[in-house]
Amino acid sequence: MKKSIEKRMHLLKWLYPGMRVKRWLVMVICGVVLIGTGLALVINGRILGVVEDLLKHLSRISIGQILPPVANGLFLMGIGIAVCIWGAAKIFRSIFVACQPIGNGQLVDIIYRKHQLEQGLRIVAFGGGTGLASLLRGLKDYTSNITAVVTVSDDGGSSGILRRETGIIPPGDIRNCLVALADAEPLMTRLFQHRFNGLPGLEGHAFGNLLLSALTDVAGDFEVAVKEASRVLAVRGRVFPSTLEDVILWGEMNDGSLICGESNITASDQNIRRVYLKPDNCKPAPEVMEAIEEADAIVIGPGSLYTSVIPNLLISDVANAVREAEAVKIYVCNVMTQPGETDQYTAGDHLKALIDHAGCVVDYMLINNARPSEEALKKYREEGAELVRALPEEIVRLGVQPIMRHLINRNVLVRHSPRRLGEAIYTVMEAVI
Repeated sequence: MKKSIEKRMHLLKWLYPGMRVKRWLVMVICGVVLIGTGLALVINGRILGVVEDLLKHLSRISIGQILPPVANGLFLMGIGIAVCIWGAAKIFRSIFVACQPIGNGQLVDIIYRKHQLEQGLRIVAFGGGTGLASLLRGLKDYTSNITAVVTVSDDGGSSGILRRETGIIPPGDIRNCLVALADAEPLMTRLFQHRFNGLPGLEGHAFGNLLLSALTDVAGDFEVAVKEASRVLAVRGRVFPSTLEDVILWGEMNDGSLICGESNITASDQNIRRVYLKPDNCKPAPEVMEAIEEADAIVIGPGSLYTSVIPNLLISDVANAVREAEAVKIYVCNVMTQPGETDQYTAGDHLKALIDHAGCVVDYMLINNARPSEEALKKYREEGAELVRALPEEIVRLGVQPIMRHLINRNVLVRHSPRRLGEAIYTVMEAVI
């Protein structure tokens, strides 16, 4: 009995002042009355009682002398249908606007776009850092069926501090991916990326990292924390860490020395021979394996080759699943070499390193063929980086098909254009699938 009363009271809230529903509900009711009256005139019957009799009498006075009863009834039914549609549309819009972030465009465009993206191809993207974030920004314009798998070996900056002090999985790259896939208001995404400066104890920390850490502490589970953050940001897709275990990246350098930790590996003056994880038997998140199995396409990179891209594939179950998957597999090569990691690497060197660590996990390699401005290249040379040379024949010899495209923004920062990258990947997918 109590639940029944509570349910009635809950329904009555629709009639509270300020809901912007009552006027349109009255309009719908009026439309129904007009439809009933018109139908009664057409069949020469009685449907709605006294109200209907009154409206029939008024209609005879106003237009009944001009039109016969059947035409009179059809006329009233037409008006009633129009009134019902108008009122229902207004009710729907009031509810939708209240539930959606402000400024997301016209209602019909939002609904159409949402359904269109939900029918998009299923893509799994592997990587980390700013490279994966750029890829996700480009792909989300084509599909919302995106699963981002993020490396979790970061031990520097805010992520490294939180990892050491709280034991949390490094949240930085995951935060970047959440923001890249977000449909939330720009202010909310800026808040997630905001870094504190000049505040003791918070210096250098990103707000999103702290929020993920707090959500993990409250929920007791990092995956739950990521899912809740995804809801806050209205993320278009899913983001998962490659593993939920506490893993450390090790590097074997060309001089035979072993270096522990991602930040120490990139800081070394020795070239990298190979990288590996400890523990080496770590397991992937179950959702990652399901996403790989169901994927239409698997995209690897762009990003730091040895510290963002390859670590995801050092998990043996993940690498095996990618090799066996029937999906289209695309490796996006970096545009510039990375000092301390891929010095003087060609596109073929990038691909060979990937194959040496994970086996034949790709079918196509997407390579930029546009030349940045000389001003930009000069700036990068001063920092020890240079343009990655394509040399397509090297790619073919490794059993992979090279695809050359204009993929960059022409500005001082030589990076992949999310728009061009997303378009190029979807073009490849549509040609193959």
